[in-house]
Amino acid sequence: MKMIFAMLHGEDVDDTVEELNRNSYWVTKLSTIGGFLKNKNVTLVIGTDDDKVERAIQILHECAGQRQSIKYTAPTMSTGNIGPSANSMIPIDTKVGGCTVFVLDVDKYEKF
Repeated sequence: MKMIFAMLHGEDVDDTVEELNRNSYWVTKLSTIGGFLKNKNVTLVIGTDDDKVERAIQILHECAGQRQSIKYTAPTMSTGNIGPSANSMIPIDTKVGGCTVFVLDVDKYEKF
């Protein structure tokens, strides 16, 4: 038996948990805060059989993995003021999401 700890961004949690549940994984959600940027994260705790670990990791990668996204921001002048065309937005290609996964052996499991 294995225990999977997956830390992911809060915006990815609903789709990820839904997909894990659809594939018969029981998930416990813990609200957490990232240490560096203080972003809202969620830690998922998943207990599963050894032969089901790779599928769980695949689901985590598909639903919460890092991906490219386009964010729009207003242009600024060198003084920090908004430029003359304040209604125009500049697209910036950024990476969003991402998931950190730990898989641990479970020596003993009991359910009461």
